[in-house]
Order: sequence, then structure tokens, then C-alpha cells
Amino acid sequence: MSTPAIIMLFISIALIWGGLGAALVHISRHPDEAGSEANDGSEAPEPAQV
Repeated sequence: MSTPAIIMLFISIALIWGGLGAALVHISRHPDEAGSEANDGSEAPEPAQV
């Protein structure tokens, strides 16, 4: 592989893993409180109000 291809490979890998890391940090700092209840399917969803 040529040098520019290897450089682009490393940039792409850093971008993917950096985005994953940033997403994990964001989720750990701002958890979704509305969806914190586990829904394992044992309870039927409430019917929609019309």
C-alpha cells in the first residue's frame, strides 16, 4: 500500500473509534432518563389515547 493510503487508513480508524468514544462519553454523562425503565416485554404497552 502506498503512504497516502496508509495515512488515510489511520485517519479513518481514528475517526471511527473517536466517534465511538465520544458517543460513549456523551451517553455516560447524559443518560436517557425517560427510557431508563426496562421493557422486557412482560408488560403490555398502554393503549394510545384517541
